[in-house]
Amino acid sequence: MTKQETYEYLTAHGVDYEVIEHPAVFNMEEVEKLKLPHPEADAKNLFVRDDKKLHYYMITVQGNKRVDLKQFRKQHGLRNLSFASAEDLMEIMGLIPGAVTPLGLLNDRERKVELYLDAAFAELISIHPNDNTATVWMKTKDLISIITEHGNRVWVVEI
Repeated sequence: MTKQETYEYLTAHGVDYEVIEHPAVFNMEEVEKLKLPHPEADAKNLFVRDDKKLHYYMITVQGNKRVDLKQFRKQHGLRNLSFASAEDLMEIMGLIPGAVTPLGLLNDRERKVELYLDAAFAELISIHPNDNTATVWMKTKDLISIITEHGNRVWVVEI
């Protein structure tokens, strides 16, 4: 799904959202320099896999948080975790590094990626629309709804 197709998908599914187009950003430091509204809703997305390459996860946290993968794995009863490759990212979700977003799960035809969403996103979340040249703000409940409707599992957890 391209950026434009993502917007069309959200509209077709009745999701209210706001968009700001901007230069490409590849990390949270670059996002902060943009001075976008609602910085508390900025999401950092980690695409990880287990040590057998059988299970893939997206961990979405507020941009200022750090994730200890060893601790996260233990808390959620998962196998050892490491970052998935750029090749896996492209093959599974059609995304490049720097453009990782929960909306990429809409490209996951096999529904193999599970989303672990930080409970701190109580109302609003800001994420890329499958392209790192824009940011979309939407209600967190709408994101959860479209991802679960697509067939991917969503866990809302304290991170």
